[in-house]
Amino acid sequence: MGLRIAITGANGQLGQTLLRSSLCEQHTLLPLEREALDIRDAAAVSTTLDALSPEVIINAAAYTAVDAAESHEAEAFALNGDGVRHLAQWAAGRQARLIHVSTDFVFDGRQHRPYRVDDAVAPLSVYGKSKLAGEQALTHLLPECGVILRTAWLYSPYRQNFVKTMLRLMRERESLGVVDDQVGTPTSTAGLVSCLQALVEAGHARGVYHWTDAGVASWYDFAVAIQEEALALGVLDNAIPIRPIATEQYPTPAVRPSYSVLDKSRALEELHCPQVHWRVALRDVLKHLSEF
Repeated sequence: MGLRIAITGANGQLGQTLLRSSLCEQHTLLPLEREALDIRDAAAVSTTLDALSPEVIINAAAYTAVDAAESHEAEAFALNGDGVRHLAQWAAGRQARLIHVSTDFVFDGRQHRPYRVDDAVAPLSVYGKSKLAGEQALTHLLPECGVILRTAWLYSPYRQNFVKTMLRLMRERESLGVVDDQVGTPTSTAGLVSCLQALVEAGHARGVYHWTDAGVASWYDFAVAIQEEALALGVLDNAIPIRPIATEQYPTPAVRPSYSVLDKSRALEELHCPQVHWRVALRDVLKHLSEF
């Protein structure tokens, strides 16, 4: 039935969304949770993938703790850099396709127009540098059948993410301060999965693509929308004041790009992905959460 598609990081929020998508109706999905495959282990990658013989690998495994990466650099590079290299080495030897999910954090955020796929990269954090290492390994090893899909500000009904953290804090606190001078695009995993599905079907796709939901927001804008939509859906009972603050007022170990909107023109032109505004996607996720 269709293609055999291995999904690394299958227990993460993107992996969980992939396993619930229409991909499973058209293809054979081979979910690989961290316990089933640690991509940091080259021998394990070879043994596991040899047994499964996937034609496509979607790499959703990643070290995503941005601030923790600053003090755990080796761990971040082992998963985000070496892990991708191990997958690419296997794929190169089997003529398999590797679709690797990367991040807006490979950019420094200093320009004021959406970042194109061929713009210069200059990550500011250990997390961003480790993700770039993975991109470079894939590009070197799989120039003809590797795909890098960069995305940003990912959230879903599953696992921990900004939306679920904000909902918890809005229930626990009397007010919140949220950074308003970092700008990007909130992206539901459902929207990203639509692009991943298009990439799977487009056998010719290779190189770098960008995908996020439509629109632009600051973290403050995102938080305000979360509260408004959650109140309307009954996910929250009471509103609290949310005030905009500067990055300097909320220091973090990792430096984040102040502007990381991604230019999606290549994906829109070549893949014809359906594009949803981030606020519509947010409403869908909150509706899902309201059912639990």
